[in-house]
Amino acid sequence: MKLQKKILIVDDSELNRSLLADMLCDEYEIMEAENGLEALKLMERHHFELSLVLLDIVMPEMDGFEVLVMMNKNEWIERIPVIIISSETAAAYTDAAYDLGATEYVNRPFDPKTIRRRVSNTIMLYSKQKFLENAVTEQVLEKEKSNLIMVEVLSHIVEFRNGESGMHVLTIRTITEMLLKQLCIRYAEYSYLQSEILLIANASALHDIGKISIDEKILNKPARLTPEEYEIMKKHSLIGADMLEKTRHYPGEELVRIARDICRWHHERYDGKGYPDGLVGDEIPIEAQVVSLADVYDAMTHARVYKEAYPHKEALEMIFSGYCGAFNPLLLECLRDIGPALEKELKVRSLRYATKEEVKEITRNLLQRGEASNRTLALLEQERIKHRFFSAMSNEILFEYDRQPDMLMLSEWGAAQLKLPEIMVHLAENKQFRQVIKIEDYMDLRSKLRHKSPGAPTVTEKYCLCINGQWRWFKIVARPLWRGGDSTVVTGAIGKCTDIHDEVTQLAHLKQIASIDDVTGLYRRNYARSKVQEILGNTYGSDKKYALMVFDLDFFKNANDLYGHMFGDKVLEEVARRLKHSVRNSDIVARIGGDEFLVFVEYTNEISPVADRVFRSLGGVYGGFVISASMGVALFPVHAIEYSDLFQSADQALYAAKHKGRNCYCMYDDSMDNFLSVLSEEISYEVDAR
Repeated sequence: MKLQKKILIVDDSELNRSLLADMLCDEYEIMEAENGLEALKLMERHHFELSLVLLDIVMPEMDGFEVLVMMNKNEWIERIPVIIISSETAAAYTDAAYDLGATEYVNRPFDPKTIRRRVSNTIMLYSKQKFLENAVTEQVLEKEKSNLIMVEVLSHIVEFRNGESGMHVLTIRTITEMLLKQLCIRYAEYSYLQSEILLIANASALHDIGKISIDEKILNKPARLTPEEYEIMKKHSLIGADMLEKTRHYPGEELVRIARDICRWHHERYDGKGYPDGLVGDEIPIEAQVVSLADVYDAMTHARVYKEAYPHKEALEMIFSGYCGAFNPLLLECLRDIGPALEKELKVRSLRYATKEEVKEITRNLLQRGEASNRTLALLEQERIKHRFFSAMSNEILFEYDRQPDMLMLSEWGAAQLKLPEIMVHLAENKQFRQVIKIEDYMDLRSKLRHKSPGAPTVTEKYCLCINGQWRWFKIVARPLWRGGDSTVVTGAIGKCTDIHDEVTQLAHLKQIASIDDVTGLYRRNYARSKVQEILGNTYGSDKKYALMVFDLDFFKNANDLYGHMFGDKVLEEVARRLKHSVRNSDIVARIGGDEFLVFVEYTNEISPVADRVFRSLGGVYGGFVISASMGVALFPVHAIEYSDLFQSADQALYAAKHKGRNCYCMYDDSMDNFLSVLSEEISYEVDAR
């Protein structure tokens, strides 16, 4: 027998409670309370069992707002959804209810169908949310478990080989993480490291892995090392880097790359007096600089076979005075900032780590009690915070969409970024939602999701979202959800939005740079060709007419030879300026070679007036140099319908103009088909005759 979900109805009117109970009792187990105090007593005993609370606002003893406050204080609101049932319609009431964590607000009089639908949807939404949180939590815990295993193994390697405490690696990790966080907060130029802090902290555990190949007699020597022994000891940085560089497993992983850099360069010094490469200043990767400082602090504050430990304050004074070597001044300021918190954190951490047996016992007890799917509130809250933290760290907006009742749920970080509620309904009509995404983009995404199949379920598209009043490009990756195995019935979708605005705008800028000629500011050859091909492809079959004009400057080499190349560039700039003034903004003008240009224009009746205007614009004098040109003209669709054929026709007409004596233009005709080959034979004959 399937257990019914429990609903608590809180209302001082017995009639209202009776009406609501009659609507819901067939599907749910009903509990009732006539005021806020009675409701809290019931929640105290049954909060783990409750699936929903229907809560009135105006009640004696304790009103609905006070109940919400206490539910927040006891952290029940995170697990138990609340639907407000009230005759109060003032905005102040609804806003206050939502601010205190209510999920829905239903006004009296009650409509049975509406009540049942709202109750069902809210319970289903919270069930899905908890399922997703548990799934993410399990993934996060699994990753954390892997990381902790790696750190623990390395700790024991260091302890076994180097005679150091197994806490050394863990301490380095803690200091590295704290320094990086402070660096990101204090200096904006390092804010890009925010997303890599955990990765670098994990990689720091491998900083001394090369010591595994150093003789234990040198590693654990209680006296000062001889110069020869010191040289051997120094090799551990190169050995560790080489080990990671040549690993057969995941050599391209970011963790391995960062760990390799840390291994090789964590003994470099800011003044260039470190090893193995003598790097200076910011030649040293910032992650290696941070681990270097963390390593020195740890070495100073812990006993070694060759020295006693220094107190925290004395160790800091020695580091700041330069006694321990030269470090990045910015990192020293960060160390100064975190000094008090660092001392406290390391003291607490040293007391916090449980033994292996204690960890096993805790795990065994949790499994025996069967609480994997039914956490205590404290554990649930802790995992929820982790989920939110990692969602925020990913800089991605996570969402889930339910087709019935047209409801969208956003991750906490995503809702904060978009300035939207975490839960919204009736999206097509929701004004807040429509201010964030264009309705045509929303409908396009919905259409694409409807047409996906289980074999290829993912939709990846670029849309603009409005963030703080600015439209930015986002990559949206989503997939539909189907009812059971029936892929014809889409019940919703899940996905994420990633900000790619900077990448898109930078790419657009690079494309623009690549498409524009540096000297003239006109289009380059390839870009002009693609533009013309696009127009011709869209025009085929219509009655539009176009002309392609190709020309080059007569005797332009003289301008460079007599006046220099800078003067030649000025002539090209002048020609470009005149060309742009002779055509419309919609026409295409390009520099396709040294002194060769292309003009592509649309015309209506006759081409002669247009060609005359373009050709006349080229004539004149600039700085004592007489500008003239030879030009060939070919027409679409009269002479050709493909770009390559059209260009070849215009090119043959150009050489016909040159053959006539330059400073003129020719319209292509069929007699020019073999002109270039004939001209080539004439030139060859002249050369042979000489």
